Amino acid sequence: MQFRKFGELGWYVSVLGFGCMRLPTNDESGTSGIVNEKEAIAMIRYAIDQGVNYVDTAYPYHNGSGEIVVGKALKDGYREKVKLATKSPVWSIQKAEDFDTYLNEQLKKLQTDHIDFYLFHGLNEQRWKNILNLNLLQKAESAIKDGRIRHIGFSFHDKYEIFKEIIDGYSQWTLCQIQYNYMDTENQAGTKGLKYAASKGLAVVVMEPIRGGRLANPPKPIQEIFDSYKKSRSPSDWALQWVWNQPEVSVVLSGMSTVRQVEENIRSASISRVHSLGVRELKLIGRVQKKFKERAAIPCTKCGYCMPCQNGVNIPGNFELYNDGIIYDDVNTARMRYMRFFGEKERANACIQCRTCEEKCPQKILVSELMPKVHAVLGEGKPY
Repeated sequence: MQFRKFGELGWYVSVLGFGCMRLPTNDESGTSGIVNEKEAIAMIRYAIDQGVNYVDTAYPYHNGSGEIVVGKALKDGYREKVKLATKSPVWSIQKAEDFDTYLNEQLKKLQTDHIDFYLFHGLNEQRWKNILNLNLLQKAESAIKDGRIRHIGFSFHDKYEIFKEIIDGYSQWTLCQIQYNYMDTENQAGTKGLKYAASKGLAVVVMEPIRGGRLANPPKPIQEIFDSYKKSRSPSDWALQWVWNQPEVSVVLSGMSTVRQVEENIRSASISRVHSLGVRELKLIGRVQKKFKERAAIPCTKCGYCMPCQNGVNIPGNFELYNDGIIYDDVNTARMRYMRFFGEKERANACIQCRTCEEKCPQKILVSELMPKVHAVLGEGKPY
């Protein structure tokens, strides 16, 4: 196992962290959320035995049972071998006192008297405002003083400008957690956010290094590019090595669902290095990025000139999900995100074909004609 400095903490973290959002379940589809505890515990302990010293979970994982399984896995001396991270469900906190209610529940579920890294979960602009309005940073500081928390951080899903605002808005962050991979260099925090956080002394924890598994099983044209390399390397290993190549990255989380995935990721971690990819390897990744992007059906660059829509439609968001389904050959995930994360007014079928956005679009995209098609595929389940 390789290790890296964890921000300014003076502690070295394993480059691979165990993300507990995708633990093995008791059904083949993985949709039940009911964790196969025996297998999950064995996997977590095996990873720790191989040097993994960072375990990440959260309140909602596996319908609330994820923390319970992690707590069981860290018994028998394993808790002392790792730093434990979990997250506060900020969307459920209505008043300041709720912070302690959830934290105490999580401590009980995890069977521990302290959490090493406590993150505000999935921050965006609105959740950040709620944290400030409810004085939750002060609540977290109080939890540090009484020993329930050791360090404060946040995970993030919004645009770079909000990311920077959050970092600059509080001086005691220890870490941040961002989505980052070779296809998300400009999405959300992106490379700019990675470098900015590191420049401020924060440890950067990377989630979705394989973009929810979509980079692990690429379409044939992408696989052919990987196959052209002189040395055989799996698409997952390419994705992981690309992230580890960045010196600002502290630890990469992988949501592992099988023993084989754990073994493969540990092997990848053992050979990881900063700047280990040479010019030829980086050019190959560049070709892969280009080929993925060429598969997009709608030439939206997410410039945002079309926004705000007078009817509330999330125009670039709809196009991004539609393109993702095609680019990664994964329409089911695109449909799930469309229905789960987009409100009714944000969805494509809320478009009233006013064409105001089309006058502003630098790409001259015929939004009014495409929105019904987007909803037919993502909202009604029709084929592309």
